Amino acid sequence: MSYWPILAAALIALGFIYRSWSRRRRRARLLATPLTSQQRAVVDRLVPMLRRLPEDLRPSLEGKINLFLDQVTFHGSGGLELKDEMRLSIAAQACLLVVNSPVWFETLRTILVYPAGFLTGRGRHDGPVVHEGNIGTAGESWQRGPVVLAWDHARRGGLDPDDGHNVVIHEFAHQLDGLTGHTNGIPILRKGQRYENWERAMLDAYNGHVERLESGRSTLIDPYGATNHQEFFAEATVTFFEKPQAMRSEEPDLYKQLAKLYALDPAQWA
Repeated sequence: MSYWPILAAALIALGFIYRSWSRRRRRARLLATPLTSQQRAVVDRLVPMLRRLPEDLRPSLEGKINLFLDQVTFHGSGGLELKDEMRLSIAAQACLLVVNSPVWFETLRTILVYPAGFLTGRGRHDGPVVHEGNIGTAGESWQRGPVVLAWDHARRGGLDPDDGHNVVIHEFAHQLDGLTGHTNGIPILRKGQRYENWERAMLDAYNGHVERLESGRSTLIDPYGATNHQEFFAEATVTFFEKPQAMRSEEPDLYKQLAKLYALDPAQWA
């Protein structure tokens, strides 16, 4: 009887175990590594919203930024020359969504960055009608990656934390939404968070949002959220971070569900 097949199988199994252990060890080391003072200065300058973050969450944010930058490869498109400060700005905005959460962008490996708005090459949906032709956009998110961003919009969204517009937060909300296998406005809920409460809060807020638009009234959440449930979730997430006090006042049930999902309460941040 030859023992070589058994030995070979054992060696392969040990190789898999070692690689898995090595990845976990590297991940833990990255999560425990703070940003350098220079990196921290860049993040504070380009993403001033993060200055509001409670001090006890800063180590988690910086560790997750390091993990994000290690995991994701950035590619400049349309002639854009990528710089480290661009990567830091995008990573910091994205990691805000998971700073106090066990959920992670597990499937994302690539981000494409254009200098400005780009053409998608796909038609525009208007109910059951599809209008053919290219349309311009500032961002796209595919369920297992990549994420595509226009740098001018990503930079502007990071620099203005109060205008209710942030393409990075929007697209990475889609990334979280897609971790269930379906991008439908129902992300992976937190332990103890009840689906029926989430559905009620989201649908009530969505229907009210659509009704206000149809009657010509202004809306707290960006009008694009009326497109469908997944876009409403993404735009509601932007509003949660950029206009938290107003959302807590106008949409208290929605704010409560998002606060549970992200384990954050930005309305209380100084």
